Amino acid sequence: MTQDEKWQTQYAEMVAFINNNHRNPSKYVDEERGLVNWCKHQRKIINAGEMKPERGELFEKLQELMEKYKRVNQYQ
Repeated sequence: MTQDEKWQTQYAEMVAFINNNHRNPSKYVDEERGLVNWCKHQRKIINAGEMKPERGELFEKLQELMEKYKRVNQYQ
């Protein structure tokens, strides 16, 4: 499996998780921690300016989806 295929697989898992659960993965749940770490690593790559443009476009769409289900403080 190539790096591009692995990246696409992780991306698809993340989108499926958000669409199925209507929330972002939690760093406190062991089964979801891998998705959280993958997402954090992708942000780190973007900030370093090393992400491929086609991946960057897909990740932007993912971030928009994540923002839609962002946790909101109940006291605000």
